[in-house]
Amino acid sequence: MKKIVYKNPNDIENFDLKRFEKSIAKYAKVTQKEVKEALAEFDQYETMHVSCLVEVGMKLIGAKAGDAAMKEYFNEHAEWFDEGKFERLRRITGYLVGTLDRWNDAKKAEEKARVKHCVNSSINDAERLVALETQAMAQNLAYTR
Repeated sequence: MKKIVYKNPNDIENFDLKRFEKSIAKYAKVTQKEVKEALAEFDQYETMHVSCLVEVGMKLIGAKAGDAAMKEYFNEHAEWFDEGKFERLRRITGYLVGTLDRWNDAKKAEEKARVKHCVNSSINDAERLVALETQAMAQNLAYTR
C-alpha cells in the first residue's frame, strides 16, 4: 500500500484512491483508468509527498476541463506547496549543499571559478552566447562556438 507524506515525515497516511478521485471529480470528469495511468509514474515509490498528487490532479483536470478548473484545484491544494519547507540542494564541486555560508575560503574560491551553464530560456541564444564568452574570458578559458 502506497503512503502519502503531508507537512512533515510523521504525517504519513495510506493512499486512498477513492478520495483522490473524488477530489478531482469536483473539477473534471476523469475515469478511474485515467487516474491510474497518471499515477503509474509513482508506482516505483512506496512513499510520496502529497504535492505529487496535486500535480497529477492538475494535469488530469487541465486536460479535461481547462486552465480555469486546474487553477481552482491548485488554489484549493496550494498549502502543500509551502516554499519555506523545502531547502534547495545543489551539487557543487562534489558536495550536496543548500548554501555556501559554511564553506572555507578555498572552497568558495573554487565555486566562484567554476563555469556556470545557463539554462534560462528567457535569454535568447545570442545573449546566452555573449554571456558564455564573457564568462570564459573572465576566467581565462578558451571558448569556441
